[in-house]
Formats: sequence, structure tokens, C-alpha cells
Amino acid sequence: MDKENIKVSETNFDNILTVSATPHIRSSETSSRIMLDVVIALVPALIAGTYFFGLRALMLVLVSVAAAVLSEFVFQKITKKESTITDLSAVVTGILVAFNVPSTLPFYMVAFGSFFAIVVVKQLFGGIGSNFMNPALAARAALMASWPKEMANFVAPGVDAVATATPLGGGEAVTLMDAFIGKMPGTIGEVSAVCLLIGALYLIIRKVISIRIPLVYILSTVVFLFAFGIPANKLLDQVLYGGLILGAFFMATDYVTAPVSKKGQIVFALGCGLITAAIRVFGSLPEGVSYSILVMNVATPLIEKLTTPKAYGKGGRK
Repeated sequence: MDKENIKVSETNFDNILTVSATPHIRSSETSSRIMLDVVIALVPALIAGTYFFGLRALMLVLVSVAAAVLSEFVFQKITKKESTITDLSAVVTGILVAFNVPSTLPFYMVAFGSFFAIVVVKQLFGGIGSNFMNPALAARAALMASWPKEMANFVAPGVDAVATATPLGGGEAVTLMDAFIGKMPGTIGEVSAVCLLIGALYLIIRKVISIRIPLVYILSTVVFLFAFGIPANKLLDQVLYGGLILGAFFMATDYVTAPVSKKGQIVFALGCGLITAAIRVFGSLPEGVSYSILVMNVATPLIEKLTTPKAYGKGGRK
């Protein structure tokens, strides 16, 4: 073979094979497309939150999103990193931060929450794909620690400036229909179960999320609540009240902070259910969804280590 043919062969070979790190699965899905799907899925709950709590709820969401996007842009400019605001991950984080606060929260507080989520939890650990816990839930925990009174200042839908407790927090019970629709005190994004389920169904159809973690999380929460003494006729209330549906479908399913293996996802969801039920029944807080997911986020590396199947052909100790 002459030198010219050898050169052509080498060129063709280079075009065929590319040496790169795993994984080697190709997909038409991009981060921005996935995040856009999540934004679309959150729109029904956003509409419900605006309808029940007024335009101030919408303004809180817009401020939160603006603060999240601006925080990411400025941080990456200062650190001279490539801007990633077009992937929409900061937009999703901003929406979820706002969804986890009451509509009465001052604007600067929700802006701080978005800044904390983006800079402290996400960017300081390497940016998208490197955070060790869900940024929005970490922001909620930071806000609860910094301004507990303001974070508990809930109002009933359609009632301005009259603080009330949520049903889980000892407030007046609401009918199951009102709880399903969203006519009850709570955070902006958690109250309407029907709107959250519409968005969740969209994500499942689009194959953005799997039903595995949400289903096991919700069912295990119900089982543990019953085991801890909650009457059977109150279990559906526990599912519809609070942030269980929002957390199960939109935050426990986070690609980065949840296990990858099927067995690991089941263990993760069971842990979330156990901790949520334990906090609701035995803890001083009325709600345990946020902290349960955060705890299991931290445990994810250990869960992965214990549940990931061994590579084929690699035996144990002799």
C-alpha cells in the first residue's frame, strides 16, 4: 500500500473512532431541552399559584428566576467560565426556589435564596452536574434557618394579609377536593396537586423522569405514616397536604443528586419516605419533604456504591 492510501486510511479511521470518556450513549436530548420540558411541566402549578395567591406570587417567581440567572451569569463572568445560562437550569432552580416559599415572603429573601442555590450549592461545587444536593431545597433550608417567621407566614387563597397555618401545621383542615385543586394555605408551588400531577405526567410521557422514585417515595411515606400511628382515613390528607407531590416528582428525581441504578433509586425513595414520615409524626416541624430529600442527596454516593452492579468479569476476593 502506498503512502497516499495509508494517509487516506488513517483519515477514515480517525473519522470512525473517537477516544472519549464514558458514557458512549448518544442521545438527541440536550440539557436545555430537558430543562425546557421541566419549565413547561411547572407552568400549570405556576398558574394555580398565581390564581390562588395573586399576582404577588407571580412576581416572587419572576424575581427568583431573575436572581438565579443573574447570579449564575455574574459568577461565571467573575470566574471567567463559559456562561451556561442558556441551558435553562438556572431558570428551573429559580422557579423551584419560589415554589418552596409562601407568597408573603419579601422579595429580597427569595432573591437571596436563588443566589444561595446557584452560587453556594451549584457553582462553587463545579456547576451543573456537580452539585451534591438539590439547590432549590438547600435554598429552602437556608431560608428556613435565616427567616423562620417569614417562611411560616402563610395566607389562605383569596385572603390578603391574614396569616394562617397550613393544614399540616395545625391550621384548619380543608376538604380533599380543595386540597386536590389547591385551595388551601401553603407555599406557591405545592398547593395544587392536580396541576403538579399534570406537569408530572408530561415529564413521564416525555421520558424526562421515571415514575420509580416518585411512586416509591409517596407509597413508602404513606406506609410509614400508617406504621407511626396516622389513621387510615387521614393518609390521603397527608399526601395532598404539604410538598410531598412537588418534592417527589420535581426534586427527588433530580438527575444529579439521585442514584442512577434502579435498586439505588428504590433505596433512595424509601429513605425519603421514612424520613418524611418520621419528621411529620415525631418532629417539631410540620413538614419533612425538603429535609428528607436533602439527607438522601448526601447519602446518594454511599447508596450508589452499595447498589451499583459490579462490572462483568470482575470477581470478588479470592
